[in-house]
Amino acid sequence: MPELPDITVYVERLTATVVNHTPEAVVVHNPFVLRSVEPPLSAFTGRPIVGVHRLGKRIVLVFESEHFLVLHLMIAGRLRWRAPGKRIAGKLALASLTFPHGTLYLTEAGTKRRASLHAVQGHEALQRFDRGGLEPMTCSVAEFGNMLRSENHTIKRSLTDPRLMSGIGNAYSDEMLHAAQLSPMVLTSKLTDDQIARLHGAMQATLASWTDRLRVEAGEAFPETVTAFHDAMAVHGRYGKPCPVCGAPVQRIRYADNETNYCARCQTGGRVLADRALSRLLKGDFPRTLDELAD
Repeated sequence: MPELPDITVYVERLTATVVNHTPEAVVVHNPFVLRSVEPPLSAFTGRPIVGVHRLGKRIVLVFESEHFLVLHLMIAGRLRWRAPGKRIAGKLALASLTFPHGTLYLTEAGTKRRASLHAVQGHEALQRFDRGGLEPMTCSVAEFGNMLRSENHTIKRSLTDPRLMSGIGNAYSDEMLHAAQLSPMVLTSKLTDDQIARLHGAMQATLASWTDRLRVEAGEAFPETVTAFHDAMAVHGRYGKPCPVCGAPVQRIRYADNETNYCARCQTGGRVLADRALSRLLKGDFPRTLDELAD
């Protein structure tokens, strides 16, 4: 799922590409993507776009007269820009905005339709999409600590809860926890002030460095390869590969459609965290440490 760094770059490229331009047509190609009925999409045709911003993991296209299109890409949704006369092949396109200088497509790979588009009128209606999470790049250490201690969850869950933190998901939470040398399963109530300060610094450094990296990769073009998996990541998506800090194999915890990746040596004192499915299968044979894992 695109997270804060990816969404930031999307917003920057959209600003450069469509702001101060007026769509000639706003079309839904798959009816499941449109989750609202008022105002109608016809209200956006011929109305200029005056801004673009991020709202959590959503992208908001701001039109004249307080009209907004709110896009949530979810896991497989992506934005594509095509020059005049060029189209998206197959059934990937869910919706499109056509301008004289090109077409913006909302696409989604796979068969599950999770990406969404809402048409909204008025700032009050737009605020309903704000989950209330703290902004990670502008919050202070004190605000961050108060948020973490407001509810007692695993630190991984708190970082990825949109009610608590804005724009952070599975991928970058893995990276910032590795940078802070903290277990993803530690409870927020047990964090020390020093650990909170270390995580705050790691969070901002991780998000800033990856935003800069993705910005450079995109250049002046529209980003075409937005993914949660990068070879340069330390642990996310790198199960079994060596940790870039200590060389120990990266571990994982699987749950539902997601997994958490971490380095046992750097983050948990060498302890292998229980994978619910695997530990239930292996029971007493489940390896508890890196040494047992290597035997």
